[in-house]
Amino acid sequence: MKVYVVGAGAVGRYLGELLRATGNEVVYAPRDLAAVEPYAADLAIVAVKAYDTDGAIETLRRALGAAPTAAIVTPQNGVGNEEKLAAAFGADAVVACALTVPVEMDRNGKPLASNGGGIAFAPVGTQPHNWLLATFAAAGLPVSAASDYRSLKWSKLALNVVANASCAILNVLPERLVHSGDAFELELRAIREVRNVMRALGIAAIDLPRYPVRALQSVATLPAPVARAILANRIAGARGRKPPSLLLDLRAMKNRTEVDYLNGAVARAAREAGVKAPVNTVFARIVSDIAHMPQLWAKYRERPDAVAAEVAAEVARTSHGGSYAAPQRP
Repeated sequence: MKVYVVGAGAVGRYLGELLRATGNEVVYAPRDLAAVEPYAADLAIVAVKAYDTDGAIETLRRALGAAPTAAIVTPQNGVGNEEKLAAAFGADAVVACALTVPVEMDRNGKPLASNGGGIAFAPVGTQPHNWLLATFAAAGLPVSAASDYRSLKWSKLALNVVANASCAILNVLPERLVHSGDAFELELRAIREVRNVMRALGIAAIDLPRYPVRALQSVATLPAPVARAILANRIAGARGRKPPSLLLDLRAMKNRTEVDYLNGAVARAAREAGVKAPVNTVFARIVSDIAHMPQLWAKYRERPDAVAAEVAAEVARTSHGGSYAAPQRP
């Protein structure tokens, strides 16, 4: 099988080399669009950051043609990538994917994967692409299938937002976040907002390999002391001293992050569905502001009170349109 990978970062390299190890031909797209050459792929993997999806589409058009026969798999974080790819190449060509194996690059530029996790697929169109499950299972990954790609991607988003934007804004690691009462209260509210938005959109949460998403969302609706006692141990155990992606981006002084496709996507969907998501709205705005003006970070570092004040202002600003939607009990 011929595999074309757009995005040679940790996830792209990890999946590409797994498939190469089982005898597949793997080609990584060049960064320079002018250097892209036609390639008759059977499978294309889009592993770029969500804000680079438009560029990946142009790369795929040059490599695969306007009407590719290859299956296009997107293990990207956030929501909205599948819709862009489907608009460009047709829904039947696109397969949503959620990778729950933690992967990072070592000093030599090789992908390092943690133990545990797996990969899940869901078709965007009507074609099931069952052969993908066998292909990745043969590469040694635990594999599962879902029928609704929106459930798959929103469930992965529900994981991606946990201890991510809040840690980035406050410049703390997850193990510190879970021991800060004020900061963790905001974290709980953000998780509850994701659940409320999903319910308003009619999107069911599903469990992903290694991660019980439904239990996470249900626990978050419990009284704050109980929810914190349960979730704090799980978050600290799973992430602990590992900086989340948005914190890494801010520390690297990157002027672009994926927050607009994570917390920002929750905020936009909430507005469209007529529910409130003030915490995710503020998280998205602050991370974006810091990315563009790093000097603003000093206002929020280890200051959950400053973030809480902005959330309160957001609630007040939108209160004329209706009261804040309380979390729904399972």
